[in-house]
Amino acid sequence: MACLFISYAQAQQTAYSKEVQEKIKQVEQSLFNSKPADKPDAPRQNWKLDERMNYYGVYGLSIAVIKDYKIEWAKAYGWADIAEKRPVTIETLFQAASLSKSLNAVGVLKLVQNKKLALDADINTYLSSWKFPYDEKSKDKKINVANLLSHSAGLTVHGFPGYEVGDNLPTIPQILDGKKPANTSAVRSQFEPGLKTQYSGGGTTIAQLMVMDITKVPYAQYMWNNVLKPMGMLNSTYAQPPVNKKPNQLATGYRANKNEIKGKYHIYPEQAAAGLWTNPTDLAHYIIETQLSLAGKSNKVLSQEMTRLRLTPYFDKSAALGVFITQNGSVKTFGHGGANEGFRCQYYGSLEGGNGVVVMVNSDNGEILQELINSVALVYGW
Repeated sequence: MACLFISYAQAQQTAYSKEVQEKIKQVEQSLFNSKPADKPDAPRQNWKLDERMNYYGVYGLSIAVIKDYKIEWAKAYGWADIAEKRPVTIETLFQAASLSKSLNAVGVLKLVQNKKLALDADINTYLSSWKFPYDEKSKDKKINVANLLSHSAGLTVHGFPGYEVGDNLPTIPQILDGKKPANTSAVRSQFEPGLKTQYSGGGTTIAQLMVMDITKVPYAQYMWNNVLKPMGMLNSTYAQPPVNKKPNQLATGYRANKNEIKGKYHIYPEQAAAGLWTNPTDLAHYIIETQLSLAGKSNKVLSQEMTRLRLTPYFDKSAALGVFITQNGSVKTFGHGGANEGFRCQYYGSLEGGNGVVVMVNSDNGEILQELINSVALVYGW
């Protein structure tokens, strides 16, 4: 495997300049863990990418690096499917898991921009096929659209396990009410909205239904026409299952013990929360469009004002609308992580300067993600 890994990786980088190839080589040889707070002076140990993929049992990995508002390089490593000996390419699609929420927020804010909904209005104003059942836990406070996108609605159901290929799939109202064949509990108030941030994929699923009720079209169709296609994410889809993609385009998911996910992947009717199939190159287009829109240089989907609103923490210092804002030194970034059955991923984009990185793997073990992102940050002086 190691020999094939190296030769295939080398074949992919020949299109880049010598300067970029040197940076790629440095990134591949400089993975490291962040130093623990109690040992800030501990010597840093660098690892090679192929060594860490073998160490963590990661079959396939794909990465894109953004510099100065452009994709500087994108590269893939290892296997999309080990049994089929099908290698990962930069076009291979992975499940984006909770990164789906970032693009969902763009789609919701497109409706706000078009004056189809208001961020501060009661969600039941826009829900027609199902209504949120308020109870005493909400303390007579109404949940608004911004609460859903910023995880400040006080709702239950953190995430979703998905469904095996061939399972009966629930409708969105069934999921929200926790009725069979749904495999998660009902999405209900755990405490009053606006009290604190508590991550809720359940809240994002309410937002999905809201989009469908307002537009009267399937969620995947709305997101393709209004978000993915305009941003240039032409290989991506919210279709669940991804019937509009060829099977050899899709990465197979694997457990941390390297066992294949039954049916190769799970199906997520909770599309807004976990259903996007994409790759780092397409996600880089989204990051760049966000950065350019924030700078007032592009408005393919959202205006500068709406993008600024999306990247402004709504309740605390971190949770904005579909993204989390972090600051390391003088660098402020927007980003999100993702974890579906058999897939892990992470992206960051800088709010200034047009830099960013996306990493996706087809494994339940996501330890390598931050190590590789650390290496990119080190090599690029971020």
